[in-house]
Amino acid sequence: MSDVEALVETLKQEGLQIRTVPLGGSALSRALQTGLAGRDWLTPRPVGAAAWRAHAERVRAGFAGDAWYQSLAPAISATGAAAVRLQRAIASGVVVTTGQQPGLFGGPTYTFSKALGALAFADALEAASGIPVAPIFWAASDDADWMEAAVTHVATARGLLTAQLAGPATDGVAMAEVPLGDLSEARAVLDQALGSVPHRSIVDLVDSAYVPHATVGGAYVQLLRALLEPLGIAVLDASHAAVREAADPHLRRALKQSAAAHEALVARVQAIEAAGHAPQVDVVDGLSLVFHTQTASVDGQVRRVRERVPIADAAQVAREATAGSLGANVLLRPVIERAILPTVCYMAGPGELAYFAQVGPIATALGLAEPVVAPRWAGALVEDQVLRLQEHLCISDEDLMDPHAAEQMVARGRVDAEVADTLERLRITMDAQLRTLQDAMRGDSAPVADQVVEGLSRDLTHRLDRFERRVLAGVKRRESEVMREVAVVRAALRPAGQPSERVLNLIPILARYGVRVLPAMREAAAPHAAELLGIT
Repeated sequence: MSDVEALVETLKQEGLQIRTVPLGGSALSRALQTGLAGRDWLTPRPVGAAAWRAHAERVRAGFAGDAWYQSLAPAISATGAAAVRLQRAIASGVVVTTGQQPGLFGGPTYTFSKALGALAFADALEAASGIPVAPIFWAASDDADWMEAAVTHVATARGLLTAQLAGPATDGVAMAEVPLGDLSEARAVLDQALGSVPHRSIVDLVDSAYVPHATVGGAYVQLLRALLEPLGIAVLDASHAAVREAADPHLRRALKQSAAAHEALVARVQAIEAAGHAPQVDVVDGLSLVFHTQTASVDGQVRRVRERVPIADAAQVAREATAGSLGANVLLRPVIERAILPTVCYMAGPGELAYFAQVGPIATALGLAEPVVAPRWAGALVEDQVLRLQEHLCISDEDLMDPHAAEQMVARGRVDAEVADTLERLRITMDAQLRTLQDAMRGDSAPVADQVVEGLSRDLTHRLDRFERRVLAGVKRRESEVMREVAVVRAALRPAGQPSERVLNLIPILARYGVRVLPAMREAAAPHAAELLGIT
């Protein structure tokens, strides 16, 4: 047993399980994952060690020496194990990438599922090909989605709670330029999930990064580097001037070729719709795929605000825009990333995989390489104490899929037996008598129409249903402790009706079990990586 395997076993003994779960996603995403649709919509992924090695060599051939790294080094600024691994890949290797926009206190667990899945894939590819492979996490601090960046969710002894920045919300401003501001309320919510934890060093990392004068994007990058670099994962700050400068010539090309790119994108969207799927990203007529950032007054303050460049103005903006003021939208970003990094594969989430179906024609229209994409590893971290509580309450995983089914089921189980029996007999008797009445009222001589009796049946059934709901509501109030337990199970296993990795913040788990959770997640992702490579 290896050290990492022993670590996984130790965590199990301490009550933490790391499970591989389905990636999920839209119908389009699932079809792409299984190969049931869109075989021509994604760049073919190599299969087997030899094919992956050949692909890596082709990618590497497009980058001369270490020039690509020298231009991006300030934005990556890797230290420790990440720097060591990256150095091996700089001169003669390739990189595996993944990424995510900023999220409060590191965002949902899948931020780390992505990073550690990319690490596992880089490990497997390097072992299979003999070529140095380094993982790079693209921290999209240039993203302007405040609602995504300012909120995170935690599972507590009261159920699911939401931590949120005080704001005010921003519009069109990169998270790298938005101050965190007052963190007291958000931090208080996180504390409710932390409680008394043995690994305070994790909390210290959060408190070191998340200070009021820091920016939303800057704090995110600092926390990720502190947690991921010791494992060998470099973190690229996408808002750094070095990234904008490296991407600038490709973005100007995208502006000059914006009409051709738009035409190619429209054709692909039509193909996706003709196959019965909804495209992940809507095409906006008249707009290019490039953002232009300029200074503007926002709430009385002068800030840099980015807006999509109209196709009609694209040529002029390409000529006149200052260096570093251009940026890519979600469909253009993978193409730009592949142009400035020797990326052998991007590890994509379900939504990303779906929009990659629209990326290929853009790359072709611009004369740039099409990125290769693979579905990322998805994992769930489950504590034994939650599973024991789930078993005690007799709640199935299917019960948790519905937003109210588990609560209703548990409440029904706690209705007094005499009351439950009486209600059931009342419903059976009422149904039987209503059918008898309907039979008696049939025919031309009936004093009222059939619809009147049917209406009476619906009305009485509705009233009885409503009464039963009030009974259940009363039971829930009476059994408040049991309902709290249901909320705890739901928050941990199916928060807000979604997979836990897509909602829950990972910091409380790390604070309870330590940073060793991260290499254990990498170990759990290893079989998925081998499967993607086509290696048993």
